Order: sequence, then structure tokens, then C-alpha cells
Amino acid sequence: MFSKLDYPTDQEAAYRLLEQQAVALLEDEPDALANYANLCALLGQFLDDINWVGFYFLKENELVLGPFQGLPACTRIAIGKGVCGTAVAENKTMRIDDVHAFPGHIACDAASNAELVIPIRHEHNVIAVLDIDSPSKGRFHEKEAEALERLLKRVEPFLLNIDK
Repeated sequence: MFSKLDYPTDQEAAYRLLEQQAVALLEDEPDALANYANLCALLGQFLDDINWVGFYFLKENELVLGPFQGLPACTRIAIGKGVCGTAVAENKTMRIDDVHAFPGHIACDAASNAELVIPIRHEHNVIAVLDIDSPSKGRFHEKEAEALERLLKRVEPFLLNIDK
């Protein structure tokens, strides 16, 4: 039923296709957890040079591990701690070229050198974060972060009905 797709080499075209795929994959599934899991798998196939991709859900003032692909990860992260917790505390995307230079970085995978964390919001409130790690310093670029932010805004309606 599914097979790995060769994406266009043009990054903008590739992200447009990714967005179309994500909507088609998620729009008919009413369970948000299933949608987070499938979105994670889709991103894991789409993104090059990453060693971890997944979600953390905001529950009772801490982030709790959700669906992911990669090595086992930290299960809970305090708000304001590490890149993920800082993204929630500051309510903004964090694009870190060298995680070892980031004060308070939480090293779940020693191979990670760069990180991109994007808050997922509902009615302006953070409900989760997308966390992506790479073994390559400087891996994540601003245009890529913006494309992933647009993708998350587009699929937000399919990510809301999760038990807390």
C-alpha cells in the first residue's frame, strides 16, 4: 500500500508534495495519536540526515514523549529545560546548529549535533512539539524550519483529539 517516494530535488516542491501527502494520510483518521504516529513516520522517510524525529506532548506543565522514530528517548522534559522545553517556554521554533553549545541541552542520543524543535499550537497555546535531531552540525536551515511550520499549521486539525 505504501512505498518510499522520490521527492523533487527542488526543496519548495518537495515540501509542497510532503504537505499534500500528510493531509491525505491524516484527514480521514479521527484519532490524533494515530495521526501523530503516521506523521512521524512520514517525516522520518522524508527528511535526510536525521537520527531522531518525534513528538512531545504538553501535559501538566511538562513535555511527555509521544510517537517517535529513532533511539529510545527521554520520556519527560521540564518546561524551560533543553531545546524542547525552551521552545515551549519561549513559544517559538528553536533551530540549533550545535546542540553542545546550547546551555542545558538534554542529550538523549549522543550522536545528535543539531536540533530543530517546532511548537504545535491550538488557539495560540502550545499543545506539543515536533523534535528533529541530526548527527550533522548546522543541518537545519531557516527555509526548512518555515516549511515544517507551515506543514504543522496545515495538519493541526488532525492532531487535536488526543487523551490527556
